[in-house]
Amino acid sequence: MAQPTDVFMQVQAPNLADQRVLDETVTMSPIEHIRTVDAEAGIGRRTLLRTTGNLAYSYSAQIDVTRPVHDMSTLAAVAPHKLPGDVVRYLMPSRYCLPDEVQDLVGAGFDHLSGGTRIAAIRDMIFNNFEYVIGSSDARTTAVDSYANRQGVCRDYAHVLISLARAAAIPARFVSAYAPNVKPQDFHAVAEVYLDDAWHLVDPTGMARADETVRIGVGLDAAEVSFLSSFGPMTLYSQAVGVTVVK
Repeated sequence: MAQPTDVFMQVQAPNLADQRVLDETVTMSPIEHIRTVDAEAGIGRRTLLRTTGNLAYSYSAQIDVTRPVHDMSTLAAVAPHKLPGDVVRYLMPSRYCLPDEVQDLVGAGFDHLSGGTRIAAIRDMIFNNFEYVIGSSDARTTAVDSYANRQGVCRDYAHVLISLARAAAIPARFVSAYAPNVKPQDFHAVAEVYLDDAWHLVDPTGMARADETVRIGVGLDAAEVSFLSSFGPMTLYSQAVGVTVVK
């Protein structure tokens, strides 16, 4: 960066009821300004930076995940009129997730199902019919595009599931995460659905288990949970993510 540039980063794992940060270390090159603010839904933190020149940033942490794995098909839907106020927004259309536009794409394929049974069927449909293709989508690709092309990467898989869940009046949100067994290893994206009065992780790529996934942040879609946003010219030279399970 040849001129002063503002950068937002969201890569640190938060302490939550089902994941506890045991140890973490952040190192970075000299910068002009730094502060942290709460991220969407109060889950996670955004680091707001201002810097000139090269920026090197490293984050490492040990996280204890204590999240149980539920059988999705046993979870009941919550009627929209009974939803908590802070959950209602996750029924709404967003930049990449367009429930009104995907409702007709699946016809009556899932109409006979409800709640977690419907989510499980949607998850399995995406897993069985989509192809994971790096470079097949970009910042303009919506869930409608991904559904039509039957391909994408983790963010696209999550956007499709979120859109179809919202079309069924089931609140769903986008989750940026760390998870082992993601190939190629990178920041991962999964969905989270609101069933039985709680949020439940679901990964239509099939790569991440709920009890091994570490949430970084949540949002309506990927636009709200970017790991790096630049408000000025920037070139990304390198990026590496590594996640291992410690028994």
